Amino acid sequence: MAISLSVVVLLAVILVVMIRSKSIKPGPAIVAILFGFFLASTGMAPSINRFLDSVADTINQISL
Repeated sequence: MAISLSVVVLLAVILVVMIRSKSIKPGPAIVAILFGFFLASTGMAPSINRFLDSVADTINQISL
């Protein structure tokens, strides 16, 4: 839960920065948000969650 909340906050910050810097306009940003919202309610959501969890675990295991 903590990782997914962090990812949501990180993506929200990136989206706000992109809108403010005019890299992405508000219309496409809304479409991207709605796409993510509807994608989360599909059958692919558990697979995407497992993939992101494995990526986070891999990053966490890397020792510098």
